[in-house]
Amino acid sequence: MKEKSIRFFTPEENTNTKTPKAATKATPLTGYISAAGKLVFPAKTLDQLELEADTVQFRIGTQAGKRSLKSLYLVPTHDNQADTFALQKAAKSYTLALGIILVKGGVDYHQTKYSFTIEPFDFEAGVVGYELRLAGASPANKIAYTGKPRGRKPKQDPIAE
Repeated sequence: MKEKSIRFFTPEENTNTKTPKAATKATPLTGYISAAGKLVFPAKTLDQLELEADTVQFRIGTQAGKRSLKSLYLVPTHDNQADTFALQKAAKSYTLALGIILVKGGVDYHQTKYSFTIEPFDFEAGVVGYELRLAGASPANKIAYTGKPRGRKPKQDPIAE
């Protein structure tokens, strides 16, 4: 008779242990570009990034050799260097004024509202940077409503008839 490979069970395999549910998918970190040319980071986004808005400054860059901006790279630093940008407090958010850089990069924020997603990446030894990918643009001005008119009809002027 041939030997068969047999897998034996243990008493632990027979117990009903509930496995914890997989961690819920983290919501993507987002922000947008205002009509004034500022990158707007909601306070909730900065909390999730665990950045101290009052002390952190950023070195900002883009991919070398590209004409139009598809993404911006922010590398946090706590040094007060000449080539760093500081966050400014707004009502419920923090902003970075980059109007001229965005225009030079081909981002027309006056006519179109842009949003971006934030993804962390490893920049150097122990330094985590953030990539801001510009998402699909939506028109800033609302398109006129062309559907059926609603509400009361205008009164007819009996003298004009």
